Amino acid sequence: MLMLMKVKAAMLAGALAAPVLATVLTPAPSHDPDGTSRLSPVSFTYRAAGDFARGGRPVEGPLRELRLTDDLLVMKRQVTAAEYAICVDEGACPRVVAATGPKDVPITGVSWHDVSAYAAWITRKTGIVHRLPTDEEWTFAAAEKARDEALPLVDPADPAQAWIARYEAESSREKPQAVAPQPGGTFGTNSKGLDDMAGNVWEWTDTCFVRSSMDDARERVTNTNCGVRVVEGAHRTYMTDFIRDPKSGGCAAGVPPTNLGFRLVVELPSTIASTVRHMSKLLRRT
Repeated sequence: MLMLMKVKAAMLAGALAAPVLATVLTPAPSHDPDGTSRLSPVSFTYRAAGDFARGGRPVEGPLRELRLTDDLLVMKRQVTAAEYAICVDEGACPRVVAATGPKDVPITGVSWHDVSAYAAWITRKTGIVHRLPTDEEWTFAAAEKARDEALPLVDPADPAQAWIARYEAESSREKPQAVAPQPGGTFGTNSKGLDDMAGNVWEWTDTCFVRSSMDDARERVTNTNCGVRVVEGAHRTYMTDFIRDPKSGGCAAGVPPTNLGFRLVVELPSTIASTVRHMSKLLRRT
């Protein structure tokens, strides 16, 4: 009887999980079946994004210990020009200059709005939600490739020196030799199995730019601007959501990104995912 219960539970869990995972692991018609990584939640250190001030002077964002509430399923590589071109051909994505170049390299020259159109299109095509990661999720996925964006220590009597020091620090970092987008894997694979994190293509996130006050020993958001989004790559910066060419403007501080591209997070339907987790627990108990 016990063996029969185990077999039935395993069959049910497999039946629920298999069609969902098969769809999730093929997020676009041209993506290979091994195109995503499933990352289990663990604690990680995160420097809050945005502008923070105490007494009217800039200070570094708070350093937090975070843990995602569930697994994170993220594309192993950035979306390519060929994949974006399919969305363009179907009339769902704006045509951009970079889409006419090599097809095996990451799509670049895309704004936050272009990326959002692609995410909506691929969600409709697959029936599975695809979206941009939050800045916290990107930092978690980037692992050792993420940089701590603490402000340099400078004379507190001259706040502007902090931003000048950041610009100089970013300018002095070793930069990728190639400026043009390169085929996937050119800049290596991180410890979580993701390619080209912090390479020469910066990635849009869905996190809005915020200003916060750190007065009275507490953090208080004073302004949220979703017309500006956090962009992550070799360093963190902020870009106006309609910017396609980062060299044309939109960078709040530091040196501008070389290229703007993206990768997406893929969401398992919550009801199916919770059922699969429940059945897995039953299997372990029996």
